[in-house]
Amino acid sequence: MVEEHGRSGRPRSERARRAVLNAADDLLVEIGYAALTMKGIAERAGVGRQTVYRWWSSKAEILYEASAIDAQQELAVPLTDDPSEDLAAYLDAFVEFLVNSHAGAAYRALIGEAQHDKVVAALLSSRDILGESAARVVGPALDASDSALSVEQATAFLIGPPFFHILSGRSAESVDTRQLAREFLRVLGVR
Repeated sequence: MVEEHGRSGRPRSERARRAVLNAADDLLVEIGYAALTMKGIAERAGVGRQTVYRWWSSKAEILYEASAIDAQQELAVPLTDDPSEDLAAYLDAFVEFLVNSHAGAAYRALIGEAQHDKVVAALLSSRDILGESAARVVGPALDASDSALSVEQATAFLIGPPFFHILSGRSAESVDTRQLAREFLRVLGVR
């Protein structure tokens, strides 16, 4: 068993950590963010509340860690020599993450909570997990262009439209990832 040190310096069990992260994801989908509690997460994970509070100070921190870990896996698409295909594959994974993944549901809940909770907003702004994942496919396209956009600006340009579309309650079926990829490359000036 792998052990890490939590905030108090005591070793933590990787198995217990994963159980807490999975419990938080599952409960969020079952009961929603407002009803989610640290006590409920601990009970579902089969660990004591002290264990949960030793490692995380809030349900938002647990959900953020869970979504960050899962996003790294779910949004990692294999790269090819075709930037258009790579971008479309990434956008397919991105839409799938936002719409069907428990981690995506957690991230969406955190976005909503961040609108009125400064602590959650600060947590989300501490690391751009979606931008980091998109940069892997945006970087090569940006390198092949003469665009003056930064990687951060380009990733926002790529993921912004489907992100807004889905977060505003529209159907994912109407997101044309191939068209978005082509348009992104056209704007960058990549042929």
